[in-house]
Amino acid sequence: MITGLHAVVFSKKPEADRAFLRDVFKLSHVDVGGGWLIFGLPPAEIAVHPHRRNDLHEFYFLCADIAQLVRTMKRKRVRCGTVQTMPWGKLVHLRLPGGGKLGVYEPRHARPKPMPLPKTRKRAKRSSRRRTA
Repeated sequence: MITGLHAVVFSKKPEADRAFLRDVFKLSHVDVGGGWLIFGLPPAEIAVHPHRRNDLHEFYFLCADIAQLVRTMKRKRVRCGTVQTMPWGKLVHLRLPGGGKLGVYEPRHARPKPMPLPKTRKRAKRSSRRRTA
C-alpha cells in the first residue's frame, strides 16, 4: 500500500538548499523540470510521539557516526550546533544555506528493517493490430 515517503523542506533559498543536499550530502536526485530537484533517500522510519498539538511533524536524517559527520560538515564549512547526547542517540543541527536548520542523529535505539518495495505490475504489451468487431 505505502511505497515511500515524500518529505518537503520549505526554504527562503531553495536553490541553495537543493545544492546542499546534492553537493554536500551527495543525495541521488532527478530534475523534474526547471532545476526542481527531487532527492532519493536511504531507508526511512517513522515514529508517533505524544504532543498537545496535532499537525506538528519533524524529520531527521540518520547517520552511523555523528562525530565523523560533524568533522566532515566542518571541513565543508557547514555550521553545526553542539552535539547533544539524548537517551535515544546523539543529535546535532546543521545550518542550511537557506538559513533553516536540519537535524541529524546517530540512533541508539532499535531500528526496524526497511520495508520491501512492492512488486510492480507489468503492463501487458499492446498489440499493434487492432481487433475488429
